[in-house]
Amino acid sequence: MDQTTSTLIDLALAEDIGSGDVTSEYFIPKDREARGLIVAKDEGVIAGVEIAAEVFRRVDAGLSVKILLEDGSHVTQKACVMEVRGNARSMLTAERVSLNFLQRLSGIATKTHRFVELTEGTPARILDTRKTTPGWRSLEKAAVVAGGGLNHRMGLYDRAMVKDNHLVAENGVAELQNAIDHLRREKPGVEVELEADRLDQVEAFLELEGVDYILLDNMDNETMKEAVAMRGSEGPKLEASGGVTLETVAGIARTGVDFISVGAVTHSAVALDLSLDFLFSDE
Repeated sequence: MDQTTSTLIDLALAEDIGSGDVTSEYFIPKDREARGLIVAKDEGVIAGVEIAAEVFRRVDAGLSVKILLEDGSHVTQKACVMEVRGNARSMLTAERVSLNFLQRLSGIATKTHRFVELTEGTPARILDTRKTTPGWRSLEKAAVVAGGGLNHRMGLYDRAMVKDNHLVAENGVAELQNAIDHLRREKPGVEVELEADRLDQVEAFLELEGVDYILLDNMDNETMKEAVAMRGSEGPKLEASGGVTLETVAGIARTGVDFISVGAVTHSAVALDLSLDFLFSDE
């Protein structure tokens, strides 16, 4: 587990527990033992089980945590995802934070899977974006992968994306080629993607050297088909982007683009409904 995730867990627990879990302290006997099952209450795809398990362990190292389903598992109602045994107070203290991580990340995996399902039979692959919860990016992008999607760039540092505002600042195609060449010399491992919202831009970008991807921004399906034909069997990969929904993604995929980036898989995912069901030692 990386340091960012570890810190997020600590912050979440500190935020929730504060000076102490007064409900558990005053209403649950100190030595009460329990068994808890995290259960799916809806259909979906699970993600974040290791983080959820770590929350319980961080609250009480004496808790026994058994992961029953790994990330990427498909669940239906009443499927058991995790079992926790041990001190009831500790389990109740950890419950909400653990579920917050698991429900949020499983919601992202589930939404991603729905987009992936709708593109089956086409060459298009679903990509995430940088529209993630601040500080949660690595977790949310891992959840996208659990749902069958692929990760776009992690940040500003691992792919150059020359968008409309960058192009306005440039002085033409020749200067754009010079900038690409300069980047290639100094940072050879960094990929280059150019944003186009018109076919004449696509045509111009296809003449450049060192371009890995062309982003087709808010183009209609017929225009994207023309861009695919213009590119042919070789050249930069083509990525469709802009307001992609569950209703439109299948049609976009049939245009022949290589990738479809969908900000909604992270910024608009609804948490998967999961609960921690308790069985006390005398039940």
